[in-house]
Amino acid sequence: MIKVLHPGIYNTVQDQGRFGYAKMGIPTAGFLDAYTADFGNFLLDNKESDAAVEITFGQGKFQFTRPTVFCLTGGDFSPKLDSDLIEMNRVYRAKSGAVLSFGKRNFGARTYLAVQGGIQSEVILKSRSFSKGITPVRLEKGDELKTVEQQELRETGNARVREHIKHFTSGDLACYPGPEFDRLNDKQKQRLSEPFTLSSDNNRVGYRLNEPLENDLQPILTSSVLPGTIQLTPSGKLIVLMKDCQVSGGYPRVLQLSEYAISRLSQKMAGENVRFKMHNFNL
Repeated sequence: MIKVLHPGIYNTVQDQGRFGYAKMGIPTAGFLDAYTADFGNFLLDNKESDAAVEITFGQGKFQFTRPTVFCLTGGDFSPKLDSDLIEMNRVYRAKSGAVLSFGKRNFGARTYLAVQGGIQSEVILKSRSFSKGITPVRLEKGDELKTVEQQELRETGNARVREHIKHFTSGDLACYPGPEFDRLNDKQKQRLSEPFTLSSDNNRVGYRLNEPLENDLQPILTSSVLPGTIQLTPSGKLIVLMKDCQVSGGYPRVLQLSEYAISRLSQKMAGENVRFKMHNFNL
């Protein structure tokens, strides 16, 4: 078991997501940064589908109530096991009663706590991911997360993050034209290629961008959207939909982020710059 001593700001259990239920209005949910969360499962020889704890802004404290093999990936918030600083992207065995906590931010916005065999939260609609109206919304103080019996510790290194630190430092986001992209004029398209800054209004549903884009588009009929869809609101502000987004919307869909770009964006903080890098579909 893992006991939640401090629930943090918005910490949840997530896996790869809940697919096939959009017709019921159910969001995909799942890891915001699937790239680094998947790496945690890789380090532990877990299945790709195993669930982990998504920790927002390094806020939270957890106690291992039995010996547990675990690792941390994603954002680096100076993690400690009891009083000892530990490394990101390295497998550890925590003793029964050991406490995991976090401190100063070094980079990133979300950290993933993966354990051997995955977090054993309830499976609802083929997923363990927390999602409003389906499961608990977030972890609460005193929650106990089930784990499976732990095996022998496997030694690993952390070279991958040194090679891919750009995941956390670069603001370049690969994207594709959205269904309404061709309705934009040349000036609007040019503005989309210039930097934007992230608003403080961001969460698992969507990220708002500060700078407006002149909007003279006609309204559209409510149509399907998905994580990574970038909507242009009547005020000219852009909203990047994330993993807990709705399944339909009525704002023009001007761009669509790649899955990896969603992961990269999820590690950004308010005030940081991003830039959309357009790719074309090869049909």
